[in-house]
Order: sequence, then C-alpha cells, then structure tokens
Amino acid sequence: MTKVDTTARTVRVRTEVAALGKVFDYAVPAQWAFDVRVGTRVRVPLHGRSVRGWVVGTPAPGDRLAGGGVADGPPFVDLLPLKAWLGWGPPEDLVELAEWAAWRWAGPPTFFLRVASPEAIVRALPEPSRTPAGPRPATGPAGTPPSSPPPPPWAAALMAGATETMVRLPPATDLIDLVLSVVEDEGVRARAGSVVVLVPSTGWAERLAQRLVRRGVAATRTWEQARAGWPVVVGTRTGAWAPVPRLAAAIVLDAHDAAYREESAPTYSAVEVLRERALRAGAPCVLASPVPPVELTARRSVATVAVAPSDERSGWPALERVDRLGADPRTGMFSEEFVRLARSVLDDPTAAARGPLVCVYNRTGGARLLSCAHCGELAQCTRCGAAVARPPDEQVLHCPRCGETRPVVCSHCGRLRMKALRVGVSRLRDELAALLGVPVGEVAGPRAAARQTDGAAADANVNAVADASGSPAEPVLIGTEAALHRVRRAAAVAFLDIDLHLLAARLSATEETLSLLVRAGRLVGPRGSGPATARVLVQTRLPDHPVLAAVAAGEPGPVLDAEAEVRRAAGLPPFSALALVSGSLAAAHADALAAATVTDPAVSVTPLDRARFLVQAPGHRPLCDLLASVARPPGRGLRIEVDPTAL
Repeated sequence: MTKVDTTARTVRVRTEVAALGKVFDYAVPAQWAFDVRVGTRVRVPLHGRSVRGWVVGTPAPGDRLAGGGVADGPPFVDLLPLKAWLGWGPPEDLVELAEWAAWRWAGPPTFFLRVASPEAIVRALPEPSRTPAGPRPATGPAGTPPSSPPPPPWAAALMAGATETMVRLPPATDLIDLVLSVVEDEGVRARAGSVVVLVPSTGWAERLAQRLVRRGVAATRTWEQARAGWPVVVGTRTGAWAPVPRLAAAIVLDAHDAAYREESAPTYSAVEVLRERALRAGAPCVLASPVPPVELTARRSVATVAVAPSDERSGWPALERVDRLGADPRTGMFSEEFVRLARSVLDDPTAAARGPLVCVYNRTGGARLLSCAHCGELAQCTRCGAAVARPPDEQVLHCPRCGETRPVVCSHCGRLRMKALRVGVSRLRDELAALLGVPVGEVAGPRAAARQTDGAAADANVNAVADASGSPAEPVLIGTEAALHRVRRAAAVAFLDIDLHLLAARLSATEETLSLLVRAGRLVGPRGSGPATARVLVQTRLPDHPVLAAVAAGEPGPVLDAEAEVRRAAGLPPFSALALVSGSLAAAHADALAAATVTDPAVSVTPLDRARFLVQAPGHRPLCDLLASVARPPGRGLRIEVDPTAL
C-alpha cells in the first residue's frame, strides 16, 4: 500500500458497488490538474480491482480515515490515490438528495447517483445560454398595442411566494402557457437559476422542448447543457435528477401520471424527488393536473388553485355511460350503444383524419372480477368500494385493498353464487373484426413500455401496422390501456369494461381511472369541439359511480374530496405510510422488522401471505427509519416497495 502525505487533499468516495454501503477515503494525486469536487466521477482501487465511484465529500478535521489515523492528525497514513478522473458528475445538492432518496425508498444511494449521472464521460461543459425567454408575441390587432391578458389563476400563488402550488386544469388545456408563465415570472427570474419541467413521456418532452425553443426560450433535454446551467430543462421521470447547478423553479405537468413512479425497486416517485429538491432549494414548485392526487393535495403545504368552473367543465370530454347491469349476455362485450358509435365513426368520411376508434380493455392487473350469478351485481368491498376476491379454499370474500372480509353473499339480492368475469384482448379483437367487417389492430404489452416514458420503444408491443406518420393504419384499435398511448388523437374512445379499472385492487384505483379518462379526453377533444361521435364511451355495471358522474359533469373536485375521506377513515396513505416486503427472503426480514418495532406499537408488520408482508406506520419518518435500521439479509430474494399501489 502506498504511503500518502495527508497534507495532500483527501476525498471520500462512494463506489458503484451497491452492496458496499460505506464510503472510502482516497488521496487526490498532487500532479492532477483536474477539477475534483463533490459529485465528480472517479475510478478508484478497491480490494485488488478498479471500480468507478463518486466523490461525496471530504473528511472533516478529527474524522477517522479509512487507512487509519485522523484527518489533520499524524502526517502519514495509508491512503490509496485516485486512479482516474471520469469527468463531471451531479452537483453537490443531488449527492445529498441521493442519500435522502435512499432512506425514503429503502434503496442504495448508488442507484440514484447513477440516475443523476451522464451515460458517457463528460469532460467539458458547453457555455450556458443566458436567454431564458424572448418577448411574447403581440396579441392586439394590427396597429394597436397588444392587449394584456388576464393573469392566470396560479399567478397570485407565485407572487405570494407559495412554496408548492397545485393547479387543477381541465384535460384540454395547453400546458405550455403554464410553463411560460412560470419561466417568465419575475421572482423566478430573480433566482438566476434553471427551471426543471417534468412531463410523463419522452414524446411529450421532445415536443415541449421544441415548442419552447420556437417561443424564444432556451430549453434543453441533454445532461451536459443541464449541468452547465441551461435556463429551462425538460425531462421525464429521470428529469427530476437533472443536474442543474441552481434550481429556480420546478414544474410537474400531469402530476397524477403513474409514469413518474419507478416500477422496479427502489420504487421512487419523481414528483416527490422534485418536490423535496425544490423545498431544499427554497424554489417554487408548481404541480399541474386535471385530477390532483390525494397524496399531494392532502398536505397543508400545497396551495390548490383551479380555473373557473365553467372553463373546467368545457375542458372535459363528452362522456356516454352504458349500463350493462341487466344486459343480455348474448351481446357479449359489445353493447348496442357501442356498435352504434362504431358504425357512426366508420361511416363518417372525416373520421380518418381525426384518428381511429380506440377500444380499451384491460386484461392484465385487475382482471379478476366477481359478480352475482343471479342479478349480475359486482362484488365490492362494503368498506372502501374495491373489488373483492375469493381466496382459494375459503368461503369468504376478501378485499386486497383494506383487508376487509365478509361472507360470500351478494350485497344486492342476497344470493350465494358468484361467477368470474374474464376475457382476453386477442379474442375481443377477432370478435370485433367480425362484427364491424373492418381490420382491427391490437395493442398490448407492458404499460411502461407503451408510455415510452424513458425512451423505450412501444412498437414491439403493437401488432397493428402503422403508416409513415406512425399512426395505426387500421380504422379500429383495441388493446389494454397502452392503446391510449399509441395514438395522439382518436375519433372516439370506448372502454369496454371500465369496472376493471374502477374496482381494481389498487390503492390508487380511483385516481388511475380518472387518469385514463383524462388521456381519453385529450385524444377526442373537449365537449362541443367536434362532431357528435367525438366522445368517450364507457360500458359499466356501475353507471352512477362517483368517478363517472364527476367526469360526465366535468367536475372532478367532489370525487377527489370523497376519495380523501375514504382513505382517512380506512387509515390508508397519505394518512399512513406503507411498505411491501416480498420475495423468498421476506419472512426472515419481516421477523427482524417486527422485532425492531416492539418499542413502537404504532408500527406494525402484517403477513399478507407466505412471501409478502405489509409494514404500516403513522408516517414516512418512522417507516423509513425502521427500514434503514434493519440490515438486509444477504442475497437477492428480497424486494422492498415503499408506497405500494397494489397489495
């Protein structure tokens, strides 16, 4: 081992070896002319091999060093020098944020440091642009001064210095106006930093960046320009880790979208990461959504604003509800109302220019539904309203959302016999093609791939043939919810069984259903803006469900308030914090977690089955402290999902 003079600079490095949770001390070679700072990527020697890592700090006076001795202590200790400089890395605030995220979602800090780092070595940064926005185009008639438009409803919250603002805008709203108003805000400009904008999909990010550039705004999507301090940075989920040197403001468009959540462990939320980042920087955070999620609006720190009720109603699509409760079973999945709509779309010569007829049927996820064999009433939980299931070899109905159990009895007619409702997308495609006499394209596959959230192509999951513009060549498209992300516009959208979403065994079933209806509404356009066929049709056995009533009225506020009250009464998030422990090593780890909770009766560990355990706490601090305090067993048979959406 080389003897290194501790009067030389010493840095602390976290390596890419995720299994090593500690940091190591190394000496910066005296001959280096490189800029070595917190966040810099380096290569270091470790146990006879060379690994990459990040500089995460410097030892303070009195700290013990990895090779023995203390900082500012004896003149010589055993420290190895850094081997190579690997260029720029994330700024110091993101290095600290990665440590917080590792605690918050029970994952290794290296995972988040990788997300915040460039894919290739960046040895030099471009010169940052200094023009955040150009002049807005004149709106007045020729020869007259431009008229001053009325300030948007969220302007008052920004001027009042609100830290977080939730803006409820209808689906038809062009959100670029919101982005421009934040970028051009005097308080945001005075911060002399970068505005980070998150959107759910890669395609949306590309289009928004291009539109901002055409408006005279210096916007970018590249890591190098973001690290150099570009005025506006647009990104998807990983954009929450955009390496801007100073954050001036944060914007999240469609804050309700599930694409912001990482599906693999650690299951972090980009919205939560950007909110925490803005809070630490003292920067305003503006969240926009037609259906603000309860997890955000239930917090006292969030100021919620909305447009005028009439403007909100007119921005929602026309919704047609088809009651299938007493339908003739010989009609299958296609009601008379659906066939009438499909014929009208196919017979309309202008429909092709507006897009295909999109039919949605979710055969994955919540496809297990029970109904009464006598009256057809769906089996729902009497406590939280979710669909209930019948465990094997048990004579009870169990709610996977809140844990309620009850006898196998229809709550409507009192009969004892239940039947399962299930059918596949491929079979429906064949039936629909035979019924309409036209080619029908099929879209199926993983939801995340269909959204193309971080650049993954969805074309491999599409069995339909597309034309040169990327639009499906078939006049009718059927598939899972991925079909809504396959096209940019549609002549009409039909949910063949919306109950699969309304009653899904997920904590966020209500919000996810609203999200799907928002997406469908954007494809067909707002009510009254097109032909009579430009509408969203839903087939359901629950035509009076509050979610459907809210969308039909164009007023989502009441149903979101009711959802918050249901969660409060049931003790569900955000009024508690949950973590799901699963895998072959889950039982042993759950025992260790349970042993650590003996001093805190408010924290509980409950078995769901042999390989899944639910950890519940009053809030995230006790939950995450518990998860961080108990060491994981060696091996890969353990998954910890903080804030699970399905149980």
